[in-house]
Amino acid sequence: MLILISPAKTLDYSTPNYTNHSHPDFLSDIKSLVNVMKKKSAKEIADLMHVSENLATLNEERYKTFQKEFNPENSKQAILAFKGDVYTKIEVDSFSQEDFEFAQNHLRILSGLYGLLKPLDLIQPYRLEMGTPLSTSKGKNLYEYWGTKIAKAIQATAQGRPIVNLASQEYFKAVDQKALKSPVITVQFKEFRNGKYQIIGLFAKQARGLMTNFAIKNKISDPEQLKTFNEEGYEFSEGLSSTFDWVFVR
Repeated sequence: MLILISPAKTLDYSTPNYTNHSHPDFLSDIKSLVNVMKKKSAKEIADLMHVSENLATLNEERYKTFQKEFNPENSKQAILAFKGDVYTKIEVDSFSQEDFEFAQNHLRILSGLYGLLKPLDLIQPYRLEMGTPLSTSKGKNLYEYWGTKIAKAIQATAQGRPIVNLASQEYFKAVDQKALKSPVITVQFKEFRNGKYQIIGLFAKQARGLMTNFAIKNKISDPEQLKTFNEEGYEFSEGLSSTFDWVFVR
């Protein structure tokens, strides 16, 4: 199976790199987006991304100094650089070489700037969410910019293997499902609140990380085995699930 997750806004470039690394696949597309962003002022970035002045200034600097070559001096592996809610539950600090290798073969990270990342792909610091209405020569937003490229890359990697969607709606929307031939299983995590099961954003993000970590640590390649996932009180709900939409509750 191939697991899909979203990236994170929070980045950490302070801790040491894991030795092995790979490079993003869509280098020319990344360069084109960076060139668009390089022309934007901090004020324009703030308006585009709805971020604070400080964050806009930081990202103006990031894009203006973005380098053509990716190396361990200016970049870090994606799975180590991202530090948002999903990634706090992926225990990369205790990953063995076998864990990293399994992740490299069974996990992909969707990204507004990079399109689709392997866990060990080197990435330079950035902020560009998939839902950003960034106009380019290819359209009025990043969904139109990426078109079917992301889905075709996923399909080429999956090669018929089932795809397990642990990404947010914002990011999975960038995957043109008509271009996929593999079955897609979408997983949701719900909490029991006020007499019913509902999705709570923070907990859902953390649960996606927990399941990703569970799959990597246990070398799970058959989605059916994910139904045994019971970390932090979650359990598979047969009653709330269907063939391709799985729900875990607690």
